[in-house]
Amino acid sequence: MGINKEGRMAKMKTGNRVMQVIGILLCVVLIPMLVINLTLIVKSFTNPEEVPDFMGYKPFIVLSGSMEPVFYSGDLAFVKETPADSLKEGDIVAFREGNSVITHRIMAITAEEDERQYITKGDNNNTEDRIIVTDEKIEGLYLSKISGLGNTAMFMQTPLGMVIFIALPLIFFILYDIFRRRHYEKRERERTKELEEKLAEMQQRMKEED
Repeated sequence: MGINKEGRMAKMKTGNRVMQVIGILLCVVLIPMLVINLTLIVKSFTNPEEVPDFMGYKPFIVLSGSMEPVFYSGDLAFVKETPADSLKEGDIVAFREGNSVITHRIMAITAEEDERQYITKGDNNNTEDRIIVTDEKIEGLYLSKISGLGNTAMFMQTPLGMVIFIALPLIFFILYDIFRRRHYEKRERERTKELEEKLAEMQQRMKEED
């Protein structure tokens, strides 16, 4: 009897640890994902003329191979809003051109009528860009990329993608909460059963002593 109780207690402790680990992982992974996605989606609707950002960081989907091998078409590039006077030759920057955003390298910086202008070029292009890039067009300084994630990001911009990437974290939380409650109820039932067994043992001993 004692061995069975110890085994049940060990299983309960192990189950508690597993639930705690799952809860921590869900919080670490899903909460930031949900917050970032919601922030970008809300900003894209409230300010459709501006590129949405999260705390100054902006994701861009690479649509061409002009900067290979730094990044490729289908990658997701990340840039950070940076003061224009800190940019220098050799930096890779994202800048707006009409409704598009281009991420190329700064080849030279000039000043025309007290306005800084940037000569840019894609590493994989033979000629420099014919675009006049000014401070107001700069979206940010390139930081890093995630290979191939651009295609997923494009899907996220569709209505179905928005639903999935917002709903999935919520569904995971709901399922986790249901599982956690059931686990807690099962644990309470086992505790109640254990107390009843102890009470029955005490009653049996009292009868034997009488």
